[in-house]
Amino acid sequence: MEELYHNYKNAVFQSGNSRADEIVLSNMAVAFDRVLLDIESMREPFDYYMFGQNYIRPLVDFRSSYVGNVSLFFEMEEKLNQGHNIVLISNHQTEADPAIIALLLESTNPHVAENLTYIAGDRVITDPLCKPFSMGRNLICVYSKKHMLDVPELIEMKRKSNTRSLKEMALLLRGGSQIIWIAPSGGRDRPDPVTGEWYPAPFDTSSIDNMRRLAEHSGIPGHIYPLALLCHDIMPPPPQVEREVGEKRVISFHGAGLSVAPEISFPDIITASKNPEEAKEVYTQAFYNSVTEQYNVLKSAIHGQQGLKASIPSVSLSQPWGD
Repeated sequence: MEELYHNYKNAVFQSGNSRADEIVLSNMAVAFDRVLLDIESMREPFDYYMFGQNYIRPLVDFRSSYVGNVSLFFEMEEKLNQGHNIVLISNHQTEADPAIIALLLESTNPHVAENLTYIAGDRVITDPLCKPFSMGRNLICVYSKKHMLDVPELIEMKRKSNTRSLKEMALLLRGGSQIIWIAPSGGRDRPDPVTGEWYPAPFDTSSIDNMRRLAEHSGIPGHIYPLALLCHDIMPPPPQVEREVGEKRVISFHGAGLSVAPEISFPDIITASKNPEEAKEVYTQAFYNSVTEQYNVLKSAIHGQQGLKASIPSVSLSQPWGD
């Protein structure tokens, strides 16, 4: 907790905000309060959603943050209003991803920002420092393949829990007007150990296929979009995947990016494929290629300092929060 406090304080002071002292004290006091209280709640009587937003907001440098293809988020809102379901196939960078997505969309698409359901690993509710930030989000917890075999005697319990989560997702989608975020890599992106370059971790074909089939079998029209997120500088994960809960939190003030590309339709892919198995692989690769392309545009804009000039025909960058 002490380490988190010092890292957060240093990051907020990097922003040059004249109220940095006050922001750090107030946000950390509430954070520790919630860690120690460990209360099961969402938006009332304590608003965990706004707590997460207010805690992460001072860490985002909006001057060097960008959204790609913001018009598609408006298209999603229209589809949700018509009762359709939306699935976002995304890379995953930090524990703060949900807050950063919501912060980058709050001025244009607050409905999307507040109503996203995140398919998340179990650690978001078992790590005491992470849990208060998870509680303001709509979450469905799934044990990642990366941690499935960590403790042999828990394997069966984890499998049963994942089956329950799949049923919960199926029920949600049958109700319509759902927007679900999933990272089919099964964990956070990591830098290349040799070059130190960050890139989206490869996608698992079965994760994408399960989501597609859940959406198709719901009986409600569904749309699956590739989403790219670049925000690892704000709260990077440990270099390696850790089995134990309680990782060190490194925090800094930095620009972040979010981009979405047009939906990718499975029937279009399957007509060009030789067999269903090949179609699933091609479908997964189509999502991964789109996410990687968008990620590279965000990287040029933020790390390459090209700003809005980094836009390409398929990824139009903007800063929709104005000043």
